[in-house]
Amino acid sequence: MTKTTASTCCYCGVGCGVLIEHDNERILGVSGDPQHPANLGRLCSKGSTLHQTGDLAARALFPELRLGKGLARSRTDWETAMGHAAQVFGQAIAEHGPDSVAFYISGQLLTEDYYAFNKLARALVGTNNIDSNSRLCMSSAVVGYKRSLGADAPPCSYEDIETSDCLLIAGSNMAFAHPVLFRRLEAAKAANPDKRIIVVDPRRTDTCEIADLHLAVQPGTDVALFHGILHILLWEGWVDRRFIDAHTEGFDQLKSLVRDYTPALVSELCGIRVQDLMEAARMIGSAPSFLSLWCMGLNQSSSGSAKNSALINLHLATGQIGKPGSGPFSLTGQPNAMGGRETGSLANLLPGHRDAANAEHQGEVAAYWGVERMPLNPGLSAIELFEAVRAGKIKALWIACTNPAQSLPNQALVHEALAGCPFVVVQEAFATTETCAYADLLLPAASWGEKEGTVTNSERRVSHVRPAVPAPGEARPDWAIVCDLAQRLEKQLRPGQPSLFAFANPAELFDEYKGLTAGRDLDYSGLSHALIDELGPQQWPFPSGAERGTERLYTDGRFPTPDGRARFIAEQFQPPKEKREARFPLLLNTGRLRDQWHGMSRTGTAAQLFGHVEQALISLHPDELRSRKLSEGQLVRVKSRRGSLVLPVQADEQVRPGQAFMPMHWGNRFLKGLGINVLTQPEFDPLSKQPELKQAAINLQPVELPWELFILVEDQVQQRFAALRPLCEDFEYASFALTGRERSALLVRVAHTEAADAAWLAKVDALLGLDDGPVLVYDDPRRAVGKRVRIEDGRITAIRLTGETAARDWLRNVWTSGEADADLRRWFLAPLSSPPGGAAVSSDKTLCNCMNVSQSQIEAGIARGLDLDGLKAELGCGTQCGSCVPEVKRLIGRRANFVEA
Repeated sequence: MTKTTASTCCYCGVGCGVLIEHDNERILGVSGDPQHPANLGRLCSKGSTLHQTGDLAARALFPELRLGKGLARSRTDWETAMGHAAQVFGQAIAEHGPDSVAFYISGQLLTEDYYAFNKLARALVGTNNIDSNSRLCMSSAVVGYKRSLGADAPPCSYEDIETSDCLLIAGSNMAFAHPVLFRRLEAAKAANPDKRIIVVDPRRTDTCEIADLHLAVQPGTDVALFHGILHILLWEGWVDRRFIDAHTEGFDQLKSLVRDYTPALVSELCGIRVQDLMEAARMIGSAPSFLSLWCMGLNQSSSGSAKNSALINLHLATGQIGKPGSGPFSLTGQPNAMGGRETGSLANLLPGHRDAANAEHQGEVAAYWGVERMPLNPGLSAIELFEAVRAGKIKALWIACTNPAQSLPNQALVHEALAGCPFVVVQEAFATTETCAYADLLLPAASWGEKEGTVTNSERRVSHVRPAVPAPGEARPDWAIVCDLAQRLEKQLRPGQPSLFAFANPAELFDEYKGLTAGRDLDYSGLSHALIDELGPQQWPFPSGAERGTERLYTDGRFPTPDGRARFIAEQFQPPKEKREARFPLLLNTGRLRDQWHGMSRTGTAAQLFGHVEQALISLHPDELRSRKLSEGQLVRVKSRRGSLVLPVQADEQVRPGQAFMPMHWGNRFLKGLGINVLTQPEFDPLSKQPELKQAAINLQPVELPWELFILVEDQVQQRFAALRPLCEDFEYASFALTGRERSALLVRVAHTEAADAAWLAKVDALLGLDDGPVLVYDDPRRAVGKRVRIEDGRITAIRLTGETAARDWLRNVWTSGEADADLRRWFLAPLSSPPGGAAVSSDKTLCNCMNVSQSQIEAGIARGLDLDGLKAELGCGTQCGSCVPEVKRLIGRRANFVEA
């Protein structure tokens, strides 16, 4: 019998409600929840394919323990696993002190999980060495809100996106990163064409398609831009002196600072036209309401805190805060990064928006938990933490629901740190992540659709995450794993005392935690799991006795500072730590793809999500390719001061000359060479400790790798992936992906200076099932060309090409069609592997993932005269999340230009 359970998506901070279709054992489908106020039934391509990410072959199902470095892990039981973990952590604490252990957790945990981890680290172990991967995405926003407004509290609601008269999007490709919100913005713009939209981004992303003005600033110059806009606002009299005088402090100092940021200077620093700067200021200064949205482009910077405060300055100067359609609105990157900030899950924080270094706050939390005191030593933030691990200062490290061996900058250091750490515990749902390879103890965790708790989205809305099916194997909820460890450690660290972790379910954790928010800016005290079930998701503050949440903060002009006034922050523009120079003449930017998520531990199990982009590429402006005499798809070696990668190059007019772009998602699992973050730098903001992942100086040179390998194989995809990946370690280039719209397969590309030997190829053929049975075979050792194709019931199920692989895209099309025709058999008679007739064949990408529509289908519809509405009606593309619409429009425009020419 099919059932439906209302829950929440586990990807970005929009916090979309989802309806999970299931049979109590398996998740069968997912749709948007029309009753959830965050998304009103909409889902993006990632959320709508959540049910496709349940491949058990990728999951951690049982505890696994390694009893010595260099040995393989073996399956064990929970009692042995947790007993061993408690013994090792307890011994490290006894011999080296509480700061010899550390916890690195995740913005994808639930609030209850977070709270359990925080209480474990601080109340029981006695260390502030607990940090979250939110350090990599949101910590600069935390500092910006706290310094300028007094608390880490985004003041806006999603409806402000629709009601704002002028909207500034800075450092966010919202169309890809937060597509459900972007659809709301598109609809609002269509309903009100007079709504003005400014996009600040070095690249011309899909988000820019909606912009009235795109400011393609030089990377890292946002502070100069915002100071320059304020300079013009002051000059033109577009500031609200009444608001400034009544509700703020520090304006005169800022006014003196920005006097020097003239339009001419800012134009030169930012690389934009003076008239565009003037137009941006006019739009903002003359608008009845002004809203700003930002994400990683501002936060991932060595001056991220200054960028946040400089943007908030514009709102304070114009009085555009605390009213409909106005305010500074940080778009949260992860589903519960907000919940982590609320519970104190950064090294410098305590629960309830308290500071770990504040003596009064320490006393409040210690008294609430019934312990003598909070730890006094400063905790280690993410970058500092892994440097301490590498230096041997951390003896035992607990990692939960995150993948630092892919996501942190300077990956060579991170891998060295993990390899040398005496004891690494990884608490993870997916056993395939890069970090799991370093786990001395791997603990299987329950995942989305299997666990219960709460999350807080970008607009401060708390939703109840409900389970639909049991966790597979012996996987446990994260909070339960933490409490199990804590109860065992209590016997060593506080024997004979009542347990601090006697929680029977997540609701009990929530009810204890909310007491730490009472009377604070984020007051949760009126909420409970049951009340959310009754009223629906609610925005905090929601104090005891409240009947509904709070849509908008600071409506009375009072801020949570000692004197009730907001603060202007006056800081000079500081350029990025790395600059272009002769040895590294390009500046690398990183960002998101439309259909992938973070390190792809989950999305990397769904073949459909590789349909739009299936391999890591470095993008350069076409003029940059021409000047370097590079061709599309050519392999290049990309170098920074920290490491190098080999990958293909592509032309991309979204990128300005002198710059480069690479997606953030590829790690060492899908791309040989430790992934994208082997290049990025660990320099961080001095206040937020957030690293400057967005700017790294690089160089690139073509590489000649004449021998190639191409593999396409169906069935047992995860198992074959796990077996093939280590075999490709010695090659210069290796890329892995899933592929297929109707049928899933593993796709492997390898290139090297020399051909692999016969023994290696025999091992690969055995793994692919190409060593026996209905297999077509052609070998030409003299040319190092080899062909293997397995055909079962008239269709291709496995392909292996070596030497020269020109026929790979043609073969993929034959595989997709499901029919192995006569051309395939004739192709085997040819000495080389070019496609029949020598014609060049390109692979067809999935342009609309929600409706599984390929680019060729859309181009065929355009050729028949269909416009956007006609394509939507006939093919369904653009009718769900809408992320494909900008690209569809470009294809329509390209066709129109071609016909006109």
